[in-house]
Amino acid sequence: MLRLGTRGSRLALVQSELVADRLRRAGHEVELVPVVTAGDVRPVDTAPGEGMFVGELAAALLAGEVDLAVHSAKDLPLEQDPRLVVAAYPERADARDALVTRDGGATLGTLPAGFLIGTDSPRRAGFLLAARPDLRVGSLHGNVDTRLRRLDEGQVDALLIAAAGVERLGLAGRIDERLDVEVVAPAPGQGALAVQVRADSAAALAAVGRLDDPEVRLTVETERRLLGATGGGCRAPVGALAELREGTLHLLAAAVTPEGLDLRLVRLETSPEGAAELAWSVGRKLRPR
Repeated sequence: MLRLGTRGSRLALVQSELVADRLRRAGHEVELVPVVTAGDVRPVDTAPGEGMFVGELAAALLAGEVDLAVHSAKDLPLEQDPRLVVAAYPERADARDALVTRDGGATLGTLPAGFLIGTDSPRRAGFLLAARPDLRVGSLHGNVDTRLRRLDEGQVDALLIAAAGVERLGLAGRIDERLDVEVVAPAPGQGALAVQVRADSAAALAAVGRLDDPEVRLTVETERRLLGATGGGCRAPVGALAELREGTLHLLAAAVTPEGLDLRLVRLETSPEGAAELAWSVGRKLRPR
C-alpha cells in the first residue's frame, strides 16, 4: 500500500487523484492521506510564504507517515531537504496564466481602465501592470474556489490565475483569455505536477519513477535553475517557460518589479544538453538591478 499525502483543497485532491489513478493502473494500491499545511490554515487575507503549501507534506514524508506527496511544481521551494527527491514530474497542463471575469467575454486589452484585478502573486501583478499600467491590482488570496467565489461576490473585477488549476477543476469555461507568455510570463514549473518521495524509499522510488516524463523534467528543472540563478524564490516576480520542440530547447524568461517597472524579457534556444548552462546564464542576467 502506497500512502499518498495530499492537502485538503479541492484542487490538491484532484491533482493527487490524477497521480493515484496512474499508480493504481500500474497495479499499486494507493491510499490518500490528508495533511493540513500552513497554507491551508493561514488567514484568508495573508499572502502565502515560501514553501507554505509543502512544508508539512515534506515533514510527513520524513516522519514516515506517508510514502509520497503530490505538489504543484511551482510551489516547491528551490532548496529542498536532501533526504527527499522529486521522483516524477508526471504531466504538465497549460503553463499560461488566465484572465477570469464575472461576466466573461473579456480580454486583457478590452478591460476598462481602473478595473481591479485580484491576485496573490507579485509576478502576475508586475507583468500585468507592465502591460496595462491603467489597471489596479488588489491582493486576493485563497485556493482557486475561494478566489472565484470572491470574484463573484464583487470583491474584485477580475482574476489572474493559473489556467492549469482552473482546467483541472473542470472550470475551463470560466476562462476569458489565456495570456500570451510574452505578456505574463508563467511561474517556473507552472502547470506541472511534482511527486516527492524519500530518497531512501526504494519501493516508492521504483513505483513513482515510472510516472516520470523526461521532457517535463527537463523543462521544469531548466526553469527552476533559472529562477535560482536570479536569487529569487517561488514568489519572485520572475517568469520562465522552457519548451522542447524538434530536439531544441526554447527558453523564454522575464523579470519585472511588482510595480510593473524594469521589464526585461529574453528568448533563447539551445540543445537539451546546454539547458542547465543557459538557464544559469540567463538567470544571472535577470537578477534585480
